[in-house]
Amino acid sequence: MRKFSAVFGTLSTNSSKETWPKDLPSAMMSKATANNRFELWKLGITHVLNAAHGGLYCQGGPDFYGSSVSYLGVPAHDLPDFNISIYFSSAADFIHRALNTPGAKVLVHCVVGVSRSATLVLAYLMLHQQLSLQQAVITVKERRWIFPNRGFLRQLCRLDQQLRGAGQS
Repeated sequence: MRKFSAVFGTLSTNSSKETWPKDLPSAMMSKATANNRFELWKLGITHVLNAAHGGLYCQGGPDFYGSSVSYLGVPAHDLPDFNISIYFSSAADFIHRALNTPGAKVLVHCVVGVSRSATLVLAYLMLHQQLSLQQAVITVKERRWIFPNRGFLRQLCRLDQQLRGAGQS
């Protein structure tokens, strides 16, 4: 894993500044910023993972962002009984590919930017950076307030157990 002390960049959002190492998506934001194409262009966003894809939550998609942005939509609902784990691999792979693309910046967002998007970033850190769930939460919370719902945390705990179990055999 690249060290977190690697080069950091600062992104200004509508209401906050967030600093992320190259190992993490460039930003996690709410839909307000994600729906502002000019702001995304100014930030240099090249990849968008929308964890609240669907008619109610976002104008996003390839038609909205155009050909200069790679897009992945995850139609997750922020409910404890929603199975977000079925998207862990595809979302983590999308983030990983983007972060390995020179000059790429990744935006991971949902509606508020604290539960669905955070859950998928945590899964990425666990699957591709080999962090435990606890390490992943600490890493992200050092940079942004997050609050995945209980059901998402249970699913992340199961992933953590599977990954730790696989590492022991």
